[in-house]
Amino acid sequence: MFKRRNSKPLLHKIRDVFWPYMGWERLVDYYKHRVGRMKGTPYMIAAGFASGAAVSFTPLMGFHFILGILLALAVRGSLLASMFGTAVGNPWTFPIIWLIIYRIGRFILGEDDTIDIDGEDISTGLTLGEIRNAPSEFFFPAMVGSIPCIIVVWFIVFFPVRKIVAQYQRRRRLRLERKRQRQKRRKTLRAMRKRYK
Repeated sequence: MFKRRNSKPLLHKIRDVFWPYMGWERLVDYYKHRVGRMKGTPYMIAAGFASGAAVSFTPLMGFHFILGILLALAVRGSLLASMFGTAVGNPWTFPIIWLIIYRIGRFILGEDDTIDIDGEDISTGLTLGEIRNAPSEFFFPAMVGSIPCIIVVWFIVFFPVRKIVAQYQRRRRLRLERKRQRQKRRKTLRAMRKRYK
């Protein structure tokens, strides 16, 4: 029922992952409506969405859906909202997320980001090449750094999303109530016209 009449070519689907055809503003607006119309209380939806967003701050790519669902179950959040929340981790945000969790992990482990060569401090930094060539060097600090990030991101996302969902649901209820009242008035008018004909 909601499928496209003509399926998109594979190249278009790949392009949409990196740069949505509808544009970023409309994509965000689309997600806002989808999340707002989900069944459940504002707490459930916000807790689920925050769980998905929080697990995006782990280096466990490929397991974010599963981790989001498990965290949503633990906090009694919406499982569907947790899947939407994992969209926080995407090709545009992953490099920033990885850098943040890696740096925080190294800080917690007490590792320095610079090495001394001939009396000159040179930053070790983090590049995709380093991650590809030595994933174990990246994974452990990133995993350690992701633990505080999960907690902080959950709370940062939860409160605004709960407020947005509550407002959205309130406006939707009022809109539906106004629609029902209009329909009721029309029925009453039709009944009166029939009676006085």
